[in-house]
Amino acid sequence: MLTYNIHKGFCTGNRRFVLEGIRERIVESGADVVFLQEVHGWAHASPRRQKRFSYPEEPHFEYLADQVWPHYAYARNAIYRKGDHGNALLSRFPIVSTENIDVSLFPRSSRSILHSVLALPGSGTRLHTLCVHLGLLERERRTQLATLVRRIEAHVPHDEPLILAGDFNDWRQRGAQYLQSQLGLEEAFLALQGRHARTFPVWAPVFPVDRIYYRGVQPISCQRLRDGHWRDLSDHAALLAQFAL
Repeated sequence: MLTYNIHKGFCTGNRRFVLEGIRERIVESGADVVFLQEVHGWAHASPRRQKRFSYPEEPHFEYLADQVWPHYAYARNAIYRKGDHGNALLSRFPIVSTENIDVSLFPRSSRSILHSVLALPGSGTRLHTLCVHLGLLERERRTQLATLVRRIEAHVPHDEPLILAGDFNDWRQRGAQYLQSQLGLEEAFLALQGRHARTFPVWAPVFPVDRIYYRGVQPISCQRLRDGHWRDLSDHAALLAQFAL
């Protein structure tokens, strides 16, 4: 499992469009399931901007999925005159169902939860995946986390495995405590490394905002991806985790 806020395909400072490099890195990761935040669905580019940045013609989540992840889901969070962006899930496994839950509190801070159910071949098991991008303000996150808890309690049976990943903007770690107490969720990097991974900004990570929570699976490994070519891409580091049923 990999989670990555791709900053709409631009590097830090928006100087270069690096979507091709992002695709190369996530393919190299070997992840079966990829949770993406700030990914364009549709993005209009003027001829001058198209020449400068070489935008792909297809939606950016389809460009990233390419021929590696045959199944994908996209949820628009923000819609504007020249495009839209939101959360996306890329999967090697069939997606049985998907739903986008709007958790926006303010017009200029569009946020959502993308809940997809995957069928794991050969096991008869359904895996619930929730890709999130929460607000920057703590009062936003409190309300959004409460909605997230209600969603999981109402739609995820306790005997079915769950992966919850994304950009939580929870640098004070209050949301982590809430998710553990309300749902019994554990966080992969914390469970294996003893602390949350610092993922932002990628060149000198200070804030632990990106997380991979789980229930009903066993974590095997979890690593932060920020070295080498990863530093030239988004302003976030990616997190890559491996789980066993």
